[in-house]
Amino acid sequence: MDNNPKTQIEPRLVGGHVALDLVNTVAPRIPGDPGQVEFLGTAEEVRRWAERVELITAAEAAGVEDAWTASPASALQALHAAVELREATHTVLVASLGGGFATAEAAVTALEQLALRWAAAAARSTLLPGHPGGPAAVLSVGMAGALLIPDRLAYAAVDLVRSIDLVQLRVCPVDQGGCGWLFLDRSRNGSRRWCAMQDSGTQAKSRRLTQRRRALRSTPGQ
Repeated sequence: MDNNPKTQIEPRLVGGHVALDLVNTVAPRIPGDPGQVEFLGTAEEVRRWAERVELITAAEAAGVEDAWTASPASALQALHAAVELREATHTVLVASLGGGFATAEAAVTALEQLALRWAAAAARSTLLPGHPGGPAAVLSVGMAGALLIPDRLAYAAVDLVRSIDLVQLRVCPVDQGGCGWLFLDRSRNGSRRWCAMQDSGTQAKSRRLTQRRRALRSTPGQ
């Protein structure tokens, strides 16, 4: 029997932005948790995830795979870049919320990392003529197949940190049994608490119910 959780489940896409879904490819997002699952542990996992979130097309995924086969070192480079972008984005956002997991100094370093990755991606991008009825030009990101995924992730990460409304940014509440994932609360009254009620919210409620039942059983006279 395969007990590897990564072969049994995939991380839910609950962030509301591709860069947040990237941040949420570690579960739970709790520092030092021994049960933490890494969903982007290999370059192949990065490629499958990027296709799943529609960061790249199926044809582009095949091109990336061909480029990585021709140069295995480039696959490791892309994996390292994707993970660095993920952690830098997480650091910047958590520091912005004042969550305590990231300091202001760490956020500055993380922003520098994002800027460097974005600048490198820009050097591998170009402007192409637009189409009738649309803009005069379109930006084509990722001219180098081996680095297509991290280049597009760099643009997504910079877009997120530049445009996010921090009023909408939420953390699935760890202190209440949540997983620590980040998500945008776009509900009408801004009352969304969990990244996914089917997972974190239900599990937290179940744990609280179990704790109450145990407390009742241990109370004399019950």
